[in-house]
Amino acid sequence: MWNPQQYLRHAGHRLRPLHDLLAHVPADLPGQPGRPRIADLGCGPGGPSTVLAERWPGAHITGYDNSAAMLKEAGALAREGLDFAHADLATWRPDPAEEFGLLFSNAALHWVPGHAGAFPAWIDALPPGGVLAFQVPGNFGAPSHTLLAELRNSPRWRARLGTEPRPEPVLDPAGYAAVLRPLGCETDTWETTYLHLLTGPDPVLDWVKGTTLRPVLTLLNGDPEARDAFLADYAATLRAAYPPGDDGVTAFPFRRVFAVATKR
Repeated sequence: MWNPQQYLRHAGHRLRPLHDLLAHVPADLPGQPGRPRIADLGCGPGGPSTVLAERWPGAHITGYDNSAAMLKEAGALAREGLDFAHADLATWRPDPAEEFGLLFSNAALHWVPGHAGAFPAWIDALPPGGVLAFQVPGNFGAPSHTLLAELRNSPRWRARLGTEPRPEPVLDPAGYAAVLRPLGCETDTWETTYLHLLTGPDPVLDWVKGTTLRPVLTLLNGDPEARDAFLADYAATLRAAYPPGDDGVTAFPFRRVFAVATKR
């Protein structure tokens, strides 16, 4: 269960990696002159799609997502050259007849287990010069995530929210390059750790409510007493891990991994 309004509460911080990724994507994309075909994979409430439309104003852009709530929010942004459609990224494959010049994804592929397994089909559908560009969170070893896993598996919550240990859902820059280069791509992969400066009460909790905490909130949906108790426990651990400074500002480091692959 996704909450577009909660996700957008930190839109400014979340859009910065998008712009950093776009700075590495070639301006000239293959396809119909002046009207390249672009897919925004995991478009969410549509913000990244509108940024793509600003970068390529003549393009035909489709934002894909599997959340009805996110697509409803994004639909208000639809216009000539920008539309939205339901798709599950675990099974989505580009239609070769459409000849996408850019497959773009901003902070979505980490929700798809084994997403690198889709790269061969995605790259195969691109024309020469076509681009796959994406960024994913790389902070799964940060306290925001490890403390959440510990709390879910604590005696109080294990029966209802416990999880099995899972491998990290993303690769590092070298790992993505190792997958993409044999597919006939020139690659540019890197990582950046952003230091988000957050304000307000329990700002890190407010951040993760829009993303990392969604599976837990979904499991506790319909039980407000349990939800509030879990959030109180989690908030206390986050305050200890991310204490505010003397000025009331909380520093929240956030690592992200980027990849731009251009088909030879």
